[in-house]
Amino acid sequence: MTVRFEKKVRKMRGKRWHGFGAKKKNRGGGSRGGRGFSGFHKHKFSYVTSKDPDRYGYKGFAVPNKKKISAINLGDLERIAAKNEIDLNELGYQKLLSKGSVSRPLKVIVEKYTKKAGEKIRQAGGSVEGEEVSKEKAKKKSEKRGQSGKKNQAKE
Repeated sequence: MTVRFEKKVRKMRGKRWHGFGAKKKNRGGGSRGGRGFSGFHKHKFSYVTSKDPDRYGYKGFAVPNKKKISAINLGDLERIAAKNEIDLNELGYQKLLSKGSVSRPLKVIVEKYTKKAGEKIRQAGGSVEGEEVSKEKAKKKSEKRGQSGKKNQAKE
């Protein structure tokens, strides 16, 4: 028969309980109130609330119907574009951001692009099709929804 657990008896000769404490401590989960996480909602709950308070409960909230926009940087465009024309909508991107630079003329088709990204592509001799998004437009949208702090507070 195979031995699954080597006993601790190998060493500690002459010691009465071989490092296990009292006689009954090594037998099972009885002296520790159950093995593992058992009792965390019962008799070990005060331990959980003091030592690991984030174990249970909700953290934050999920925004319902939040639209996830996937964006790509200008610097990545040159790596992706095999030809001089690239359709980002087909690749699954909705927005073009201005980080990076472009060295060759590209024709880019995308839903939305930042003002700076459009300028950089036109400087390289290319063109962009889509809606230009600027910071002012985003501010106006947030004011419409009542999310801007200063203007709405002044009205009230």
